[in-house]
Amino acid sequence: VQLVESGGGLVQPGGSLRLSCAASGFTFSSYTMSWVRRAPGKGLEWVSWINSGGDSTTYIESVKGRFTISRDNAKNTLYLQMNSLTPEDTAVYYCAKGAQRGQGTQVTVSS
Repeated sequence: VQLVESGGGLVQPGGSLRLSCAASGFTFSSYTMSWVRRAPGKGLEWVSWINSGGDSTTYIESVKGRFTISRDNAKNTLYLQMNSLTPEDTAVYYCAKGAQRGQGTQVTVSS
């Protein structure tokens, strides 16, 4: 299993980023996938989940209406569109297949 995240960076409050996760080594279209994050000095926090077909999603309350998870099974890629970012969204973001995670991508929201 290999999960490679990209798309992080420094963005001002209110800005947007789109994270991507390229998956390989398993049948991507057969698995639910998640995004999780670790903020500075805090534990791992689940952010969003999407089912294998991409037609069912869930989010933690703090990102509802701002983040959108999606997937392209033909490209073996998971996405997280993040809008209206706040400093509280600053974290390393990981895509996850169960307990397996990639190396993460840093998102920093600061003016």
